Amino acid sequence: MDNLQTSTAVVPLRATHTKTRYYILAMIFLVTALNYGDRATISMAATPMSQELGLNSVTMGYIFSAFGWAYVIGQIPGGWLLDKFGARRVYFWSIMLWSIFTVMLGFVDIWGSIPLIIASLFILRFLVGLSESPAFPGNSQIVAAWFPTKERGTAAAIFNSAQYFATVIFAPFMGWLVAQIHWQSVFWIMGGLGIVVAFIWLKVIYSPEKHPTVNTDELKFIKAGGALTNMGENQSKVVDAENKISFKKIKSLLASRMLLGIFIAQYCITCLTYFFLTWFPVYLVKERHMTILQAGFAAVAPALCGFIGGILGGLVSDRLIKMNRSLTFARKLPIILGLFLSTSIVICNYVESHTAIIFFMSLAFFGKGFGSLGWAVMSDVAPKEMIGLSGGLFNTFGNTAGIVIPIVIGYIINSTGSFNGALVFVGIHAVIAILCYLFMVGKIQRFELKTTP
Repeated sequence: MDNLQTSTAVVPLRATHTKTRYYILAMIFLVTALNYGDRATISMAATPMSQELGLNSVTMGYIFSAFGWAYVIGQIPGGWLLDKFGARRVYFWSIMLWSIFTVMLGFVDIWGSIPLIIASLFILRFLVGLSESPAFPGNSQIVAAWFPTKERGTAAAIFNSAQYFATVIFAPFMGWLVAQIHWQSVFWIMGGLGIVVAFIWLKVIYSPEKHPTVNTDELKFIKAGGALTNMGENQSKVVDAENKISFKKIKSLLASRMLLGIFIAQYCITCLTYFFLTWFPVYLVKERHMTILQAGFAAVAPALCGFIGGILGGLVSDRLIKMNRSLTFARKLPIILGLFLSTSIVICNYVESHTAIIFFMSLAFFGKGFGSLGWAVMSDVAPKEMIGLSGGLFNTFGNTAGIVIPIVIGYIINSTGSFNGALVFVGIHAVIAILCYLFMVGKIQRFELKTTP
């Protein structure tokens, strides 16, 4: 291994190695975009669905939150499944199941009774969230396996930015479906698309050591750069036994000030994501008096800015590493600057025109995208033997926002009749995330589990 890290070995590898890792990244990007498209189906259908079924904002808040409850519950088991069985198999079943449950959401009206319809909406969204829970820890595991450290920030930023690109692609399309056909058609079409993509996944995704198109030079290149190439598929029985979920290991992760700061910050950052995924289209329709179709197209600009910000954040971070800045500086600088920009969401309370609203929302989501390097940070700091479980714990904290944001904002709207307090509530979370990275996280480095001899 030592001879792979010399400068004379690296130069020819750059000239001859294949680029399979970029096709892997493209597949992760596609699946993540679909993932977020399916998450947003309920928000695009929410206004006509709530009018047809007579649901108030509090009821819709709880229905929105169903995904978050399950997503949080499933993170640690999902991470353990990834460590035990590998991302390729676990992720396939994740895509397949969340797509089937999404299709089923389009048939909830067969119950006739409103209480049964509400219960089935909650249960099916819960099952969608449970099925999606291994997705982002799986992304982190695949990026850690396929990309060297100096490319990892960009790779993580690209797959993370798919959440915004999903809105660019799917929001106008879903808005058109709702306006021209019916709100149920959104679930049928998006779920059906996911079933197709699940089978494509099996044809594209393998670990570096098993992929049919990777050559020896690319494998050596990514290994020399710090990639962990087995992707959970070559675990020995001894390692498998050591990878059992234990509260002792979880406690050791939570005892790290660095990791705890990263986890709390991710919760705060994800609050902005869930506002966008749940209440943002409703905000545009009810507070800003747009039509459903207008709201679908209006959501494109903030999403596109979030996408651009996400890519730029990763590029800037990796560029700083190549300029020999420390890993800590290279990760923290984009995060702090981006989150500062994201506080501009509060300015929407003080402007009236649709153009100004979209501008400040776009600025906020550009900043949120620029600062969303949490998964790159996790690829840098997670213990080598517990990448899936660490990612699951990270996502557990982050997606607690999927429970808090829909419910709290529902109550704020119901009690005040306005979104003003909701936007302030979201903006405060960006400030807390900045404070976490400034004062809690400290030096960013690989966490070493203490093992008992």
